[in-house]
Amino acid sequence: MNLISVQFLLFCAIVVIVFYAVPKRFQWIVLLAASLYFYWTSGNRNILFVLITSISTYFAACGIQKSLEYQKAWVKEHKGKIEKSQIKAFKEKCKKQQKTILVLTLVLNFGLLCVFKYLHFAVEQINQLITSFGGATAIPDAWSLIVPLGISFYTFQTMGYLVDVYLKKTSAETNYFKVLLFVSFFPQMTQGPISNFKFLTTELFKEHTFTYRQYSWGVQRMIWGFFKKIVIADWMSVFVNDVFQNYPSYTGITTLIGAFMYSVQIYADFSGYMDIVCGFCEILGIRLTENFNRPYFSKSIAEYWRRWHISLGAWFKTYIYYPIALSKWNQKLGKRLRKVFGKKVGQTMPASIALVVVWLVTGLWHGASWAYIAWGGVNGIFIIFSLWMEPVYDSWKRKLHIKENSFYWRAFMTIRTFVLVTFIKVLPEVGSLQDGFGLWKQIFTNHVIPHDLHQLLPFAHSKFKLLALAVSVLLIFITSMIQRKQPIRQWLEDHTHYVTRLILFAFAIIIIIHVESLISDVAGGFLYEQF
Repeated sequence: MNLISVQFLLFCAIVVIVFYAVPKRFQWIVLLAASLYFYWTSGNRNILFVLITSISTYFAACGIQKSLEYQKAWVKEHKGKIEKSQIKAFKEKCKKQQKTILVLTLVLNFGLLCVFKYLHFAVEQINQLITSFGGATAIPDAWSLIVPLGISFYTFQTMGYLVDVYLKKTSAETNYFKVLLFVSFFPQMTQGPISNFKFLTTELFKEHTFTYRQYSWGVQRMIWGFFKKIVIADWMSVFVNDVFQNYPSYTGITTLIGAFMYSVQIYADFSGYMDIVCGFCEILGIRLTENFNRPYFSKSIAEYWRRWHISLGAWFKTYIYYPIALSKWNQKLGKRLRKVFGKKVGQTMPASIALVVVWLVTGLWHGASWAYIAWGGVNGIFIIFSLWMEPVYDSWKRKLHIKENSFYWRAFMTIRTFVLVTFIKVLPEVGSLQDGFGLWKQIFTNHVIPHDLHQLLPFAHSKFKLLALAVSVLLIFITSMIQRKQPIRQWLEDHTHYVTRLILFAFAIIIIIHVESLISDVAGGFLYEQF
């Protein structure tokens, strides 16, 4: 089911009506039924993999929980009655059992993800390696499987829950159907957010009462999301796709404009999706984890990734970065390096090793190609380099008397970060890694500046639409500036008599121009669905 469609709006309306019509203790069952229907209409094969993940996770979590409870009860019963060594041996036995359950379930679920998402890429690389040494292709290259909808998101979410049960951060849910809803909750199915179990289940299973305030705020946010997606992202994609597919035929300045427009497009597309689903959930009284916090106002790439796709970054930090950075072998390495090379090296090296792994995995999560691996690597290199160079940067700023809080310095750092992020973003989006480098080269080598607007901006067939697009992007910028000081909704409430009618009128005019996308269901798909 396409979110940018009348069908989806009708589906949402029915869900809201039924959700508030049933007794409150049954509201979560309405959400489960709606989620399963959503999966079914998106391709009934998708339900099979959701069931595999939910069933395996349910039994694994319950098995670990049961082992933990038995261990606790046994130790309590035998404490003081037997030797400490016996208690320790029993604990180790239980721990081994719990770890076995955890590892087997992780292998099953991440194995499914790898088969569907990465097997084709792996087979290609093996065959290329074989043929490069003069051998015949040994493995049939017939592994281009259709990736189940949302598998990258719900696999990470459910495996995070399972690890939390193992680490005793949360208790296992004993109702299978509640686990199934946690896995399959349809608003976050295709693009996240990747939610924490405690946070999401608290929202899903509490009783919800309808209020006009949350209804109106939810509708407002959904409209804002549709505005970003239909008016900005979909229209920009026409030009961006043309430039990326035919960049050798464009001048450097036009290619550069296309790259910057892609940064705006993917933000409007992804954050637009989040606004739509968060707005819908708000109508139901359910909060979702926020995924964006004005990312293009970041002053470093590390800060940018703390503001962009926040839930994915939090997952990697919790389940990959910290376990590696704080592991015994890594801490021992840090201590040895501190003795030889000093405190800075000893502190920074363990973090750098963890960051290398995180960013290689991040690249692979986004796509099975060398371009995405390189994209992750470049992000990691910038962040690690900044980490090592931090004392040098601080020294330069002191010598040059640079005030970090000054407007000009913050503006420079923000613009610099946006440019760097843009150049990194486009690397995997052109196609192959070679094409990504080719686009970079085109930007820096072909400096002919067209005198005609249509040559500079080939998409500018309608000056009115171009103006509407410019105003729309400016509106997002102004909104982000307001959010620096206070929530945009609070600002709107404080200025209702000045701006509400003007904003609603502008929204109506601009969306009407693009309404054929909504009515005819021809709006482009969301970019992050491919991940």
